[in-house]
Amino acid sequence: QVQVAESGGGLVQAGGSLRLSCAASGRTFSHYAMGWFRQAPGKEREFVAVISWMSGGRTDYAIAVKDRFTISRDNAKNTVYLQMNSLKPEDTAVYYCAAAGRPWSTTQDEYDYWGQGTQVTVSS
Repeated sequence: QVQVAESGGGLVQAGGSLRLSCAASGRTFSHYAMGWFRQAPGKEREFVAVISWMSGGRTDYAIAVKDRFTISRDNAKNTVYLQMNSLKPEDTAVYYCAAAGRPWSTTQDEYDYWGQGTQVTVSS
């Protein structure tokens, strides 16, 4: 079993940067794909980024964040990061970290463990 907890959210001006962290517990952290999802007010939760179970492994991004966000993981520290650059007001949302007990997934229904979320607000 894996428990995850996000941190690093906050208020930032458009064009700024934030780095979210996701600390995971459990000795099998390296066996899980890790993903970031977000939910804006009045909208459904959506996929943001995923990294496969191996450090330095395959990554994928939603079109809306590609070339601005970077996901990475440090299996030695049981931590996943989401570096967010060139932030836009439309990036405002609660960001969730999740773990999937499989090498890879962009489908939130395939994620088994979720954090409580961290608020990111981007002002114009």
